[in-house]
Amino acid sequence: MQAVIIEDEKPSARRLNRMLNGLDLEVVSMLHSVTEAVEWFKNNEHPELIFLDIQLSDGLSFEIFENVEIKSAIIFTTAYDEYALKAFKLNSVDYLLKPIDDEELKEAVDKFRSNRVEKDSGYIKAEDIHKMFQRSNQREYKKRFTIQVGQHLKIFEVNDVCCFYSENKGTYLHTNSDRSYLLDLSLEKLEKDLDPEKFFKISRKFIVNLNAIKDIISYSNLRLEVKLDCFNKHQLIVSRERVKLFKEWLG
Repeated sequence: MQAVIIEDEKPSARRLNRMLNGLDLEVVSMLHSVTEAVEWFKNNEHPELIFLDIQLSDGLSFEIFENVEIKSAIIFTTAYDEYALKAFKLNSVDYLLKPIDDEELKEAVDKFRSNRVEKDSGYIKAEDIHKMFQRSNQREYKKRFTIQVGQHLKIFEVNDVCCFYSENKGTYLHTNSDRSYLLDLSLEKLEKDLDPEKFFKISRKFIVNLNAIKDIISYSNLRLEVKLDCFNKHQLIVSRERVKLFKEWLG
């Protein structure tokens, strides 16, 4: 039986590969991003089973299904929170919480083997994934940030934030008053905590607030440049693989 691993942390992917080899599964490819996965599935025969991480380096893994029809069964391998896991469990073969346990992995694979049916009848589908993410997003998002500045604590409401960006291995909150403050959070963690109707990650380094956008300009290689009311420190370019999603987000 053939499988594909989609995981952006290469050591984790290699470890899972070794574990699956011990269960007589042939891993035909290890993919590490949304872009790489879309390209692979467009040009290769699809496996029976996919081991799918949720948060990839260039976006959420469900974006893969917006670009290519996949009929493989899916086992989630994720560090996502418990609330989201309940939703994923509803329609996926199974989910495995990182770090993956050998016995739980074996049980998940055995579950797939024992319940294998005709393709399309029991497998998770793209529309199911969208529904699951919608359910997982029905929660409270971060409303304010408390940041220590010297001996003082400053409180910033989410509506006061123009954008978030990463620079020199640090993550910064940038306010509508054109000031930047260092956060003790990664951009990836921030993306999960922010309301997706208000904030969008345009690239690996920038998350922008919809209300702060003053202009959007065509840029080279089918990309877009975003101009904000309150941020001129860096040029903000929507990465090519996120342009379609960005336009859909704008509505």
